[in-house]
Amino acid sequence: MTSRTAPPASSPSASPNTRTTTPTRRVVDATTRMLHWLMALCFTGAYLTADGERWRLVHVTLGYTLAGLVVARLLWGVFGPRPVRLSVLWRKLQGLPAWGKTLAAVRSPTALHATWRPGQNLLMALAMALILALVVPLTLSGYAVWHDWGGEWLEEVHEFFGNTLLCVVLAHISLLALLSVLRRKNQALPMLTGRVPGPGPDLAPRNHAALAALVPACVIAFWAWQWNAAPPAPAGTNAHQSENAPNRYGIRHDKKHDD
Repeated sequence: MTSRTAPPASSPSASPNTRTTTPTRRVVDATTRMLHWLMALCFTGAYLTADGERWRLVHVTLGYTLAGLVVARLLWGVFGPRPVRLSVLWRKLQGLPAWGKTLAAVRSPTALHATWRPGQNLLMALAMALILALVVPLTLSGYAVWHDWGGEWLEEVHEFFGNTLLCVVLAHISLLALLSVLRRKNQALPMLTGRVPGPGPDLAPRNHAALAALVPACVIAFWAWQWNAAPPAPAGTNAHQSENAPNRYGIRHDKKHDD
């Protein structure tokens, strides 16, 4: 008599329908990401609308919004989670001089690779600090131009800081692209999703989603208020034909100034 052996029961892990999930951990909270992308949006829009009568209100509104977002980011850097605090950024910046001396003393490709890797995060911190710092003179000079506190030289100062900030932003993007190629991993993805693959504890334990939703709500409310409070654009006037017509920033010169 032939005995038959029952086939072994398949374990859940051996089921073809079972999908393995790659573990991830949160490294950037939602509020930090929201502030980051709104700042990028406002600067891009303000730079593209810097010239022209038609877009002057948009340019000014986006400039004010950018300044407000920087203030919010600085406050978040004081009261927010530890990874995004200004104290962490400051400690990274303090390591730049020593890293620069080490980089200058490199004599071999192997040593260059070992020195360059820790400096990548330092350069990213430097770009972030420069972006936050440059918004201050950019906004102040733009505010002065808007209120006609200076002449053409002040417009040139405002343009200088705008172009300088653009160079820093482009350097920041280029560094991200270079690191993505070298590390074979999208370095900008954590600022979109907030997470990176891999096991381990979350660097940002809380996502602060409610606060992140409040940020664009405040921005939209400010835009609506700015739009409703703006004076109507003058019709049928030419700034080059009338002395009292508004200039490129919408300023009306009602007084006559002596040459």
